[in-house]
Amino acid sequence: MPYVEAKTVIEGDIDEIYEIIKDMQSYPKFMHDLVSVEIMERGENYTVSHWVSNVDGRRIVWTERDTFYEGDKRIAYQQIKGDLKKMEGQWSLKQMEDGVEVLLTVDFEFGIPMIAGLLNPLLKKKVRENSENMLSAVKSQIEMLR
Repeated sequence: MPYVEAKTVIEGDIDEIYEIIKDMQSYPKFMHDLVSVEIMERGENYTVSHWVSNVDGRRIVWTERDTFYEGDKRIAYQQIKGDLKKMEGQWSLKQMEDGVEVLLTVDFEFGIPMIAGLLNPLLKKKVRENSENMLSAVKSQIEMLR
């Protein structure tokens, strides 16, 4: 099962950065690969959201549960239905001397064992690229709001 980590350091207030990352339904406004993010359910410290993305002309759809850990400045997510067999990970924020380190992890499984050996390296590269693009978009959004 491929696992990807991407991180960046963003200048700014950790609480403000966390609030922007929590506002997932706004992602399509500044992340070009996302067609839509719809919040289907809100509860205490969680949401269930439906995502539609367009990656290299391929439509990928999933529903995930996001759990918010305010005190830790962390968001855990897990696909509950969708195109991949497994997709889960987290956003973690940590105050550093030069800003806020934002770490995005993705643990995923394509779901076709016979071709996993061939596809997983390609998918891992694409997921890493997509994760880095998400971090870059969040950083640009934060810098634009300053």
